[in-house]
Amino acid sequence: MMIPFLLGAGVGYVLGTRAGRERYEQISRAYRRVADHPSVQGAAGVARAKAGEAVQTGVAMARERVAPSGGAAGGGGQPSAPGRSTTNGTGR
Repeated sequence: MMIPFLLGAGVGYVLGTRAGRERYEQISRAYRRVADHPSVQGAAGVARAKAGEAVQTGVAMARERVAPSGGAAGGGGQPSAPGRSTTNGTGR
């Protein structure tokens, strides 16, 4: 959520400095009118809900992949991460 905000702020800043303060204020008012429109608010709510669901699905999938298999500590002898050894570099 932060990246679109920062991108919008950056674009607004550039437009404001190039076109002058009056034009910046005009663009800012237009943005607020659109952002505050009920249908836009509803669509944003739906998008937030779907994003939350996608995050929860991703977390569940990640937990399934890193869960120890076979009940043995350390994942049944499998590396803790791709390309990493569980021996901590000691060779034991």
